Amino acid sequence: VTSIHLSNPHLNSMKEDILYHFDLGTGSHDLPAMFGDVKFVCVGGSPWRMKAFIQYIAGELGLGDPNADYPNICAGTDRYSMYKVGPVLSVSHGMGIPSIAIMLHELIKLLYHAKCTNVTVLRIGTSGGIGLEPGTVVITKQSVDALFKPQFEQVILGKTVVRSTDLDEELAQQLLQCSKEIDEFQTVIGNTMCTTDFYEGQARLDGAFCSYTEKEKLSYLKDAYEAGVRNIEMESSVFAAMCKLSGIRAAVVCVTLLNRLEGDQISSSHDLLVNYQQRPQKLVGYFIKKQLQV
Repeated sequence: VTSIHLSNPHLNSMKEDILYHFDLGTGSHDLPAMFGDVKFVCVGGSPWRMKAFIQYIAGELGLGDPNADYPNICAGTDRYSMYKVGPVLSVSHGMGIPSIAIMLHELIKLLYHAKCTNVTVLRIGTSGGIGLEPGTVVITKQSVDALFKPQFEQVILGKTVVRSTDLDEELAQQLLQCSKEIDEFQTVIGNTMCTTDFYEGQARLDGAFCSYTEKEKLSYLKDAYEAGVRNIEMESSVFAAMCKLSGIRAAVVCVTLLNRLEGDQISSSHDLLVNYQQRPQKLVGYFIKKQLQV
């Protein structure tokens, strides 16, 4: 049995723990009763997408009507939204490293206070691909920074702390196997570059500022490809680092909306993009169903 590991000695001496950005707390809510049975947590940027995911998974697991309206557990705040059906929790994390980091601190404490065991956390999302057909799903092997290093750096008390961004290899392989069984879309395992910016940080030519040429942009993206990078997003590094520190099995499953070697702006039709965005959901849904042997 794998329980959640919290490396913070100060929490034990606190009378209550308020999970402020969830509008939940150990004093105000019975967290073990509410969340004790959670085995799978799916996180993604958009509140709308995480609601759509819980409706989808309810139908897949036969636990509810996919057209029903599932209540937002975090309705008392507008920072994040959270939905639950059976052993599956679906939580939005907003955009970028700071936003997902705040959510994960509180999510990890929530799982700890609820006495959850054997939890798997999966990030589902969208990304820019490098050298892949749009619509390809990338399961992250390692999250790397903009210098292609597999690490997450944070300044704590004026000192730079470097944390590993390794993800669970066995879990990545299980997800790849699930995709082969679904056999509906291309899926690869590759490194994911995590940036702190959508425009210059990802070598786009269409931001408000741009200090480099198209040739320099392509040279950088090709270097990334050589380093094993197959997609770019903005959350995976801190997600991998925090899950590893807590002893949680974790994976990142993102669909590519475009090939960045061919352009910067997403030009696919709305319907096609909706189809692409459903692919990580489909893959993770299939994986959860298989794990629960429904």
